[in-house]
Amino acid sequence: MCVLCSSLHACLATAPGAGGGEARVSSVLNRDVKQFGKKFMFDGDEETCWNSDQGSPQWILVEFTEEVCPEEIQLQFQGGFVGKDCWLEGSSGDGDLTRFMDFYPEDVNSVQRFTVKEAPSVKRLRIVFPTSTDFFGRVTVYKLDIIGTSI
Repeated sequence: MCVLCSSLHACLATAPGAGGGEARVSSVLNRDVKQFGKKFMFDGDEETCWNSDQGSPQWILVEFTEEVCPEEIQLQFQGGFVGKDCWLEGSSGDGDLTRFMDFYPEDVNSVQRFTVKEAPSVKRLRIVFPTSTDFFGRVTVYKLDIIGTSI
């Protein structure tokens, strides 16, 4: 059941705290949040996206209002600006984030799905892009969905 996906979209795009959570990102291209901000990963518009600035690592941190059990991560990158050798980190509270899963996106434009196996329940989830297919380390994400269940 996709309980996080729909509440996460509404929560992150328009109403933080409405059941999904809030997101933070490592950087935004030229600090231009009006054109490249994090909200564009969740707005459902195929023309908008989050663009990181250059440098590595880049990351997306989602802080949920309650503990969740992630089951699948769906990402759509712009080809040529794809995170490589990525991993997930999580925490059930405000403590340190612990790495629990590695995944390896392809350098393509289509939506990619990554099954989260043996995931801990988390209140904070960080997706880390330690390197990128872009020479300057930039990452571009058109869509991020976190599918799972509330605990």
